[in-house]
Amino acid sequence: MAENSYIVRDRIPLSANSSAIEVSLERRDTYRIHVVPEASAAADVLIGELDGRRAAVITERTVASLPAYRLTETLDQRGLLLGSMVVDAGERSKSLDTAYRLLDWLAQLGLARRDVVVALGGGMIMDTVGWVASAFMRGVPYINVPTTLLAQVDAGIGGKVAVDHNAAKNLVGAFYQPRAVISCLEFLETLDPRQARSGLAEALKKAIIASPELFEYIERHTDALVGCHSSAVGPLVRAASAIKTELVGRDPYEVDLRRPLNFGHTVGHAVETTTGYGPVLHGEAVAYGMVVALDISRARGLLDAALAERIVDLIRRLGLPVRLEQLRSVPRIDDVLGALDKIREIRDGSLRFVLPVELGTTLIAEDVTEDEVRQALLRTVSDDVPVGGR
Repeated sequence: MAENSYIVRDRIPLSANSSAIEVSLERRDTYRIHVVPEASAAADVLIGELDGRRAAVITERTVASLPAYRLTETLDQRGLLLGSMVVDAGERSKSLDTAYRLLDWLAQLGLARRDVVVALGGGMIMDTVGWVASAFMRGVPYINVPTTLLAQVDAGIGGKVAVDHNAAKNLVGAFYQPRAVISCLEFLETLDPRQARSGLAEALKKAIIASPELFEYIERHTDALVGCHSSAVGPLVRAASAIKTELVGRDPYEVDLRRPLNFGHTVGHAVETTTGYGPVLHGEAVAYGMVVALDISRARGLLDAALAERIVDLIRRLGLPVRLEQLRSVPRIDDVLGALDKIREIRDGSLRFVLPVELGTTLIAEDVTEDEVRQALLRTVSDDVPVGGR
């Protein structure tokens, strides 16, 4: 018998007569999140995680001109680079059109099932490349190398991968875990303050729903975190990563949709949809969505007014929007409510709001009415600002 040949012997009994055959399958995924200080360390970890496999690197145009892109040069020098592709930056590239182009490219590249796709960039790249990897040849391994704070604390972790559709954000997607995540703090040094603030919104979300200690850390280090000083941001990235993996690990495939991690995302996704996926950054939309949820919780008497103001004040200090008119593109209130109705329709009539009760405690509410949302939205609009559909 040849060295690589082997025998498979099965003895499968015929099932008894039955109207149904029960199928029981189970899958467990394990991967490591590396938080490293410098690009050289990120390259070493990436090569180690590849374990001799070839890599196809997909990144965005803004990253291609930054030091982070030198990872491709290192892979090329080691004979591990199968090819690299650059796509346009921004949420509008998180689309089926981009995904199809990437699938065509991987096919022409000759990517084999043992090869690895490397996602190098921000949240859009993490989501899009992850979904492409899940679909290509029914799933090939991928490694996330996030270059933005939002991607390091959120988008690069958890295996929720998707592209947007005109009907709704993240409508086409899958649950598909990465082989590894490599977060390099040095990459954050080139981040502009607006992108840093967007990432801080996702970190703050985790602090509100699960970690009073992290909330207080963000309060004490606001300026250093906005400046992405590595001494301050390193503990934040580690803490936020640990919180997300703990929460996702309880229900990685969202069998139970009552998830605290969706705090701020119900209205946030509606804002992104109505403003055309781009003018409002994801973290900005989530920050505003958190303010609306906080207002609903306070109005219901669930959340102490002083704590609600403390949280909103921290969102404001981080330079994130707490008023509707502070969004880069201001949507009509009726359009936001219409987008929420569409989300409700997609989710089979259910629209869940995560309402904070205190730091580390939330209520998942399925009975929030349209009028409650409308009133909360109106309370975020200054009297002297005209907003259609009021």
